[in-house]
Amino acid sequence: MTLEEIETLARTAHAGQRDKAGRPYAEHLRAVADGVRARGGTDEQVAAAWLHDAVEDDALTEEWLAGAALPEQTKAVVRALTKRPGEPPETYAARILSTPGARLVKEADLAHNADPARLAVLDETTRARLTRKYATMRTLLGLRTY
Repeated sequence: MTLEEIETLARTAHAGQRDKAGRPYAEHLRAVADGVRARGGTDEQVAAAWLHDAVEDDALTEEWLAGAALPEQTKAVVRALTKRPGEPPETYAARILSTPGARLVKEADLAHNADPARLAVLDETTRARLTRKYATMRTLLGLRTY
């Protein structure tokens, strides 16, 4: 699949979905893909950025991912970034760190999720909870905290 096809697929799979701030979810996917590019990521990582929440959000299935015409690195990064129910943050971070290319995609994801402009529209309780959550994950991944 080309990056254009992957973008179209991701936008379609997440159609109608909104982020915590009520914005179309595709805006988040675009920002993460752009963030990966800006950090020097490969096409495989950009593809994973577009798909990073697709399995977790049930927009696409693991079966689809297994059979998709995607590079194995892209599939591995998507799997690494797919949180599992009840999974401790330490386990999630360890999987990301053990998967080549996944940390950079997660860094772009966290950067967009923690964008002060996005967080500003949330209620104080949610904003504080998410700020702690993102800071914890950045620490576990060895990323600079804000």
